[in-house]
Amino acid sequence: MIEAFRKIWHFAGDETKHVNQSVVVEFLNALLQMFRVAAIYFVVLALTDGTQSSKPAWLALGCELTAIFGGAVTASISKMLQTHAGYFMAAERRISIADRLKSVPMGFFNENSLGQLSGICTTVVGSIEGMVPMVLVNILGGLITTTVFTVLLLIFDWRIGLIALAGILLYLWVVSAMEQKSAAIADNTQRSQTALIAAVLETVQGMSVIKSFNLTGKGDQKLQDALEYNRRSNLEVEQVLTPYTALQEAILQIAGVGMMLAAILLWINGTMTIANALMTLVMSFLVFNQIKAFGMGVSMLRLTAAAIDRTVETEQMPRMDENGKAIQPKTHEIVFDHVNFSYGQKPILHNITMALPDKTTTAVIGPSGSGKTTFCNLIARFWDTDSGSIRIGGYSVKDYTLESLMNQISVVFQNVYLFADTIENNIKFGSPDATHEQVVAAAKAACCDEFIQTLPEGYNTMIGEGGASLSGGEKQRISIARAMLKNAPIVILDEATANVDPENEERLQKAIEALTRDKTIIMIAHRLKTVRHADQILVIDHGRIVQQGKHAQLISQPGIYADFVGGKKQSTSWKL
Repeated sequence: MIEAFRKIWHFAGDETKHVNQSVVVEFLNALLQMFRVAAIYFVVLALTDGTQSSKPAWLALGCELTAIFGGAVTASISKMLQTHAGYFMAAERRISIADRLKSVPMGFFNENSLGQLSGICTTVVGSIEGMVPMVLVNILGGLITTTVFTVLLLIFDWRIGLIALAGILLYLWVVSAMEQKSAAIADNTQRSQTALIAAVLETVQGMSVIKSFNLTGKGDQKLQDALEYNRRSNLEVEQVLTPYTALQEAILQIAGVGMMLAAILLWINGTMTIANALMTLVMSFLVFNQIKAFGMGVSMLRLTAAAIDRTVETEQMPRMDENGKAIQPKTHEIVFDHVNFSYGQKPILHNITMALPDKTTTAVIGPSGSGKTTFCNLIARFWDTDSGSIRIGGYSVKDYTLESLMNQISVVFQNVYLFADTIENNIKFGSPDATHEQVVAAAKAACCDEFIQTLPEGYNTMIGEGGASLSGGEKQRISIARAMLKNAPIVILDEATANVDPENEERLQKAIEALTRDKTIIMIAHRLKTVRHADQILVIDHGRIVQQGKHAQLISQPGIYADFVGGKKQSTSWKL
C-alpha cells in the first residue's frame, strides 16, 4: 500500500502540494468530528445524572454546530484540493503524452495499436482522475478519523479501546491480504479495458469494410473477444475480493458486539458508570464507520496504482534525439550523405547519396513500394536514418529542434487528414496567427474557396473527424491551402494532385507553381505534366536511385523513366 501511495505522489508531480494540503485538512476534519461525539456525551450525562439545567443542551448544540459547519467546510476544502490534484495530474499527463508523441518515430504508430494508446489517454488516465480523489478521501479520511476515535476510546476506557483496536487490527490484516490479492489482477483489469477500447475503435473505423463484405455480426470476433476478456477480468475482481469484503464486515460486526457486551458487563460489575456504558454503545456504531471507508479506498488503491503503471508505460515510447537548436538556415539545399534506412528488419533505402539544390524542383518517381515516400519523410525527420546523414542548409536534421525543423517544411500528403474543426481552423492549422483574409487568399489560390462558400456556414463550417464530410479532392485542396498559408521554404508534395478532379487540376497546377516559386520542392508524382518540367528527376527502385537527371536526358535512356513516359503517352491516347 505504501508503494502504491508513492506512485500517486510521484505521479502527482506539481499537484503534490494540493495532495499534502488535503491531508492536513482531512486531519482537521477528523478532529472536528470529535465535537459530535462530545455533543452526544453531554446529552448522555445530562440524561443519566438528572441535570435540569439547559447548559448541557447548549453545550451539545454548540459542539454539534461546530462539527456540522466545521466538518462541511473542511470536507469541502479537502475535496476541492483532491479533485484539483486528480484533474490536473491527469491533464498534465495527457499533455505530456501528446508532447512525447511529437518526437516519436512514425514507425512506432505502424507497429503499435493506436487503440491501446487512445485507451490509456482516455479511460486509463480518466480513471486516475476519478479514483485519486476517492482513494485519498476514503483512505486518508478513514484512517485519520479511525485513529482519532481509537485514541479517544483508549483514553475513555482502555478496556473498550483495546477491543476496538483489536477489531481494527484484524480488519487491517484482512485488508492487507485483499490488497495483495488484488495486486495480481489489477493490471489485467486495466489491460482488458484498454484492449476493449482498441477493439471498439478499430471496429468503428473499419465499419465501412465490415458492411461492404456483409460481415456484420461475423467480422467482429476481435471485438467479441475483447468484450469477453473485459467481462472475465471484471468478474475475476469481484470473485476474488467478495470473500474478503464479507470477512471485513464480519470482523467489524463482531468487534462492535464485543464492545457492547463489555460495556454491559462492566456496568453490571459496577466498574463503569451508566453514562459511560451508554456512550460505549453509541461509540460501537461510530468508531467503525470510517474504517469501512478506508477498506473501500484500499480496494481502489491497487486499481489506481495499476492505472498509473499503464500510463507510465508511455514514457517507454521510443523518442528521437532532440538535443537540437533553433536554427534558421540561410539556404535550403538538401543533401543525402550515404543514407540507409529500414523498417525494423526490412531494408528500404540503400546508400542514398545526392543533393537537392536550393530553390529547385526535384520530382521523385518509381514503382509502388520503391521507397519514394520514405525518402521524403526522412527529410522531415518522421524517422531517423539507420546510418548516414541528411542536411538542410548545411545542418544535419538532427541538429534542429523539432519546431525549427518543421518551420522549414510544408508537407502535402496523398492521404489527407483533417481535424474535427472548422474549415478555417484546418487551413490555418500550421499558421494559427493567420487572419481570415489570409486564409481566404490561400483557399482561393488552392481552388477551394468556391466549394467552401457553398457550405452552410462557409469557412466556419465544422467538418467531421478526418474530414469525413468532404470528398477526397476537397480535402486535398484544403491541405494544399494549408501548405500555401504556412509558406515554408521547403515543400514536399506527395501526389498532391492525385485526388483533384480534372476541372480543377489545371488551375491547381498553376496554384502549386505559384506556391513553389523560389522554394526547394520535392514532389512524388506519376503525372507526366508534373514531372517533365522539374529541375531534376530521381528514379527510385528497390530503395536505390537508379536514374537521375532532367526529362530530356532520361527520356533518351532505356530504363524505368522511358517506360514510365511511354506508358503515360499510351494511356492518354486511349479513347472510348
